[in-house]
Amino acid sequence: MFSAFSNGILLSKNSFRQVNISGITDTEEERIKESAAYVAKRNLFATGEGVSVSKVAKTTSEEEHHEKKSRKVAIRESAERVAMKKTLEETQAFHRKLNQDNLLHAPEFIIEPRSHTIWEKENVRFNCSVAGWPEPHVTWYKNNVPIDVQAHPGKYIIQSRYGLHSLEITECEFDDTAQYHASAMNVKGEVSVYASLVVKRYKGEIDASLLHARNLSLSPFAVTPHGYASRFEISFVDKFDVAFGREGETMSLGCTVVINPDIKRFKPDIEWYRNGVPITPSKWVQMQWSGERASLTLTHANKEDEGLYTLRVAMGEYYEEYSGYVFVRDADAEIPGAPGAPLDVQCLDANKDYVIVSWKQPAVDGGNPILGYFIDRCEVGTSHWTQCNENPVKFARFPVTGLIEGRSYIFRVRAVNKAGVSLPSRVSEPVAALDPADRARLKIPFPILPCPSEGVVPGPPTDLQVIEATKNYVVLSWKPPGQRGHEGIMYFVEKCVAGTEDWQRVNTEIPVKSPRFAVFDLSEGKSYCFRVRCCNSAGIGEPSEATEATVVDDKLDIPKAPGQIMPTRNTDTSVVVTWTEPPDAKELVGYYIESSVEGSGRWEPCNNNPVKGTRFVCHGLSTGEKYIFRVRAVNAAGLSEFSQESEPIEVKAAIAAPSPPYDIVVLESVRDSMVLGWKQPEAIGGTEITGYYVNYREVVDGVPGKWKEANIKAVSERAYRIQNLKENMVYQFQVAAANLAGVGAPSKPSKSFKCEEWTIAVPGPPHDVKCTEVRKDSLVLLWKEPVYSGRSPIVGYYVDMKETEAKEERWRSVNEKPLQKKYLKIGGLTQGVSYVFRVRATNQAGVGKPSDVTDAVMAETRPGTKEVVVDVDDNGVISLNFECDQMSPDSKFIWSKNYEPIEDDPRLNIDTKGGKSKLSFKNLGEDDLGIYSCIVTDTDGVSSSYTIDEEEMKRLLALSHERQFPTVPLMSELAVEILEKGEVRFWLQAEKLSGNAKANFVFNDKEIFNGEKYKMKVDKNTGLVEMIMDKLEEKDEGTYTFQLQDGKATNQSSLVLIGDGRLICIMQWAGPHFVDKLGWEVTDECNVMLKCKVANIKKETHIVWYKDDREIMVDEEHDFKDGVCTLLISEFSKKDAGTYEVILKDDRGKDSSELKLKDTAFADLMNEVCRRIALSATDLKIQSTAEGIRLYSYVTYYVEDLRVGWVHNDTQIKFTDRMRTGVTGEQIWLQINEPTPQDKGRYTMELFDGNTTHKKTVDLSGQGRPFPLLTSLLYRARVLGGLPDVVTIQEGKALNLSCTVWGDPTPEVSWLKNEKSFVSDANCILKFESGKNVSFSISTVSTQDSGKYSIVVKNKYGTETSDVTVSVYIPEEERESEQEKKQ
Repeated sequence: MFSAFSNGILLSKNSFRQVNISGITDTEEERIKESAAYVAKRNLFATGEGVSVSKVAKTTSEEEHHEKKSRKVAIRESAERVAMKKTLEETQAFHRKLNQDNLLHAPEFIIEPRSHTIWEKENVRFNCSVAGWPEPHVTWYKNNVPIDVQAHPGKYIIQSRYGLHSLEITECEFDDTAQYHASAMNVKGEVSVYASLVVKRYKGEIDASLLHARNLSLSPFAVTPHGYASRFEISFVDKFDVAFGREGETMSLGCTVVINPDIKRFKPDIEWYRNGVPITPSKWVQMQWSGERASLTLTHANKEDEGLYTLRVAMGEYYEEYSGYVFVRDADAEIPGAPGAPLDVQCLDANKDYVIVSWKQPAVDGGNPILGYFIDRCEVGTSHWTQCNENPVKFARFPVTGLIEGRSYIFRVRAVNKAGVSLPSRVSEPVAALDPADRARLKIPFPILPCPSEGVVPGPPTDLQVIEATKNYVVLSWKPPGQRGHEGIMYFVEKCVAGTEDWQRVNTEIPVKSPRFAVFDLSEGKSYCFRVRCCNSAGIGEPSEATEATVVDDKLDIPKAPGQIMPTRNTDTSVVVTWTEPPDAKELVGYYIESSVEGSGRWEPCNNNPVKGTRFVCHGLSTGEKYIFRVRAVNAAGLSEFSQESEPIEVKAAIAAPSPPYDIVVLESVRDSMVLGWKQPEAIGGTEITGYYVNYREVVDGVPGKWKEANIKAVSERAYRIQNLKENMVYQFQVAAANLAGVGAPSKPSKSFKCEEWTIAVPGPPHDVKCTEVRKDSLVLLWKEPVYSGRSPIVGYYVDMKETEAKEERWRSVNEKPLQKKYLKIGGLTQGVSYVFRVRATNQAGVGKPSDVTDAVMAETRPGTKEVVVDVDDNGVISLNFECDQMSPDSKFIWSKNYEPIEDDPRLNIDTKGGKSKLSFKNLGEDDLGIYSCIVTDTDGVSSSYTIDEEEMKRLLALSHERQFPTVPLMSELAVEILEKGEVRFWLQAEKLSGNAKANFVFNDKEIFNGEKYKMKVDKNTGLVEMIMDKLEEKDEGTYTFQLQDGKATNQSSLVLIGDGRLICIMQWAGPHFVDKLGWEVTDECNVMLKCKVANIKKETHIVWYKDDREIMVDEEHDFKDGVCTLLISEFSKKDAGTYEVILKDDRGKDSSELKLKDTAFADLMNEVCRRIALSATDLKIQSTAEGIRLYSYVTYYVEDLRVGWVHNDTQIKFTDRMRTGVTGEQIWLQINEPTPQDKGRYTMELFDGNTTHKKTVDLSGQGRPFPLLTSLLYRARVLGGLPDVVTIQEGKALNLSCTVWGDPTPEVSWLKNEKSFVSDANCILKFESGKNVSFSISTVSTQDSGKYSIVVKNKYGTETSDVTVSVYIPEEERESEQEKKQ
């Protein structure tokens, strides 16, 4: 028995010695064996086997020998026991410090070794500190080869004590130059840190024999022929972009790395990071380095792999990084509507028979709320999965009990909603069911201590506490008792309802081995107390102190929704979203972000792995679309509600400053000024160029001076005159472009130009020459006239061309006679050939110098090129249409007529939506003849044109009339015949009828229907329409009409039958009748005109109009001019809705036509009326009022159906007392009271006619100073009131007039009489007091004082005049007395 005990102890020592040498084993099988060995040893002690020898009676000789021990030996043995105990206590204290939370931890380097550069024969020491539990084992490597201390005695000294590890290299040699790293490993993983050593020689020469070929990874202090401190330049090409994948797919990222200088024997350190955490190779991740290209492959992508991937290439202290985001979305669910799989499953707080499993909730719930989660476990080495919980749990942590001590397990989690169960998550890392201290004890030598003669009942556990409480379970934690003997102990857990002493044992059958326990089956909302008892073979000990009352409920609340969702532009496929953390947030795991195309109602996840922080870049969006975003927070308790939706944002690239202009030329030169021209930058930065800044400098004897600014305010044209130059001085120039993002880099300095008077008689060079509408055999050349015209006006232009590679003498003129216009379409080009062009101006003196040569242009029609297409819609509207599928976010359609931009042409309407633009003609006429072209900005020259000449205009107008008033073409008019049986057959035939065609049969203005008397038939295949009447009687005399309608097209045909039953006289069109039925049109004055076309009219023919069967009284008799009858309805509105009928009649008969203007027909008419009213709107104007400012526009007249809206800086205005809108007569206005600087910007009036929105815009921002227009309106001088328009006063009376004026600064006041200035005198007193009160007094008026008086107020913001007419009269009595005196 004693030998068995000794062998057990020796086994422990051997195991300890083996661990120190080989480190923790790496494979799962070895870990299981190691755990099983420890359990076997521990059970050896717990059962008492091998230690029963201690109960054998001692022999008498032994007792006598013990009595004879000397005092010295006894003291020595006692000291040894005290020393051993102290050593054990220090070791245990150190381990407690390393593992305060009693959980397993992966190795982590607290202090990393640093690189060294030393001289030969010196010693060097690398130090590092590592933490983790179980205590990690550290191994040192040189160039990835383990350092063998025994193979190099005295060379290497490796020490390890209390987590501090060191490697000392003595008397270093040049061969010691290498990369060293320390690797720390325990059951949770392995981690390494690196450091480099460079050993320098005292002489600069290098022994080439020492630099034998081997792979060394050194810092940038590389040993080169030029020294040890050469810096490396690292760059990336062929880089990976933002990547999108799906769970289960294989994804690969890679970059080609260029390192300069390229030193073959020095290799870079290639490191990959995910969200800032280093990535190590595993079965999920593979990394390769070919010497030129670094790549990372995700062999089976999971949502855990989503994140920001960074490639770091380091050469010692110098490194460069490149990053790109990888998105991994859920795999397709096996059950439609099932949620996505949970992710990031981890095992926490592992013990002998219990472990806590945690996970993160998925972003996709399948359209239904997630009801909970199922946790599955599988023993390592098997493939059998067991479900751990019967009911789904909502909390994202769950304690799994019932594990078998010493075995290893992996776990996975599945989510469930009402549609079904999700796919399982990625499995967790393996975890062993062991006491965390057990593995560490394997490394500690066990002292041989005397065993007690009998078992000891253990004391109560200590430090009992509730470490986690949810609705489903409560987790208890405690510490083993101090009094427990050497025998293993187990635990019983007891519970009672708070406030009672009714204790119940929870684990009645099997004691707990771990100092952790999860209590289930508790009543939600109740309060419980808990206590624990220890037990061993000697009995059950006293209970621990009870815990405080614990309520069975979730201590961790679901977080509240984040706030302040703010999207901002990033690229043309991504948006940056920021938000604020929810209040009182606890243990946040991260956030999920979702996006939706505005108006679609469909939300898509932007990330599938919760992101930390409050900022995220949402990739994979569609350029040009408007998106809204929302965010929710995640913790273990669940997902918060969604935040409020963000404001919509259009996906387009953030703007940048433009690139430099180029090709600076001099367009004109005089003695003290020069005019420059240049070409637009190749990259405008994603937004329009707002202007250019010009700098110049003097060049004296070839030495340039300092740059000076030529203009402070940006110039919009690509030509600028620089003033105040020195005559005969040589100058250089540079130009910088500016946009909303700022001022771009300036151009390269131009050639040197001399400032001198141009005295030549011929013109200067044209400028701004550019090519557009490039096709395989033609293009259009545009230019601007020269700044310097010579001594006589310019009479024309010559265009020259040549192939790009041709010599200068190959220039040839395209036109023989001078061109009057400043554009030319050049044909006859050869496809695939590159050309350049230039332009020369001519006057009476001759041909001037040529323009700057254009950039080379290849004659080709690029794939996807589209042309302007003319179209006439069903309403007869003629339009030109152009599409572009190559637009950038800031591209715009620019329409021109004869290559001059169209600006607010009242005859045209331009409507652009997305990649389509339409130019519509309101009333095509001779004024609209010309070439219409369209250019799409910020593209690679997308442009096209369409020519409308007189012949094309006639064709389009005819087609428009046909579309607006379509007719069903007839092969034959209505005819009649008598059949054999006395039946009468009416029939006509149309050329063609569609399936939707229908016919109405009318007799004497009343519709007749199919029945006994009439048999009707419409053959849509042949177009034949017929009606058979059984017999003809006297009552059947009258007018028969067939009315056809096929879609919008209509037609009708009539005939009159007169007879006595035996003789039929067929009188087709005998009386007045309608050729075109009653219809409507809206005039240019926005009035509605009812019109119809009639025939066979004579003087006696009368026309009568009815509305809703009531006769409409018409003031004037109709003269039937041109065979058209009309009824004009002014200011058409809802009160005019109804059924209109017109009747023609005379002695020959009558005919009628009816038009229903109700419901849809009335809505269509009102839409057209509103459209015409909207088109009649004048440009927005600004008026200053006493309260503020008023923006207004006039229309022909206003109807309620015309919807009016106002927009400020692309935001719909919400009307308040300070900002309101209204209509006064024909004036539509927006009143802004008490304006503030926030009111500046662009205002748009939107008039919606039911189909189209018409806009009128005015800008209240201006340039040069802030808010200039409002300032001038608010502070200009004006007369506020007080003066009447007319004053009539009796002679001899006193006249007193007063008014109030206002302005800032205080205005100047002057008076005019009959448009002539006058001042105060003895008779007329003018006063201006307190800067606002003006008075006008005449003590005694006379007839000479009659006239028009005007007060003029003026300040720097404007002038205003107010008039008053004074009329002085003489009473009749006085007038008669004066006449008598004269007689």
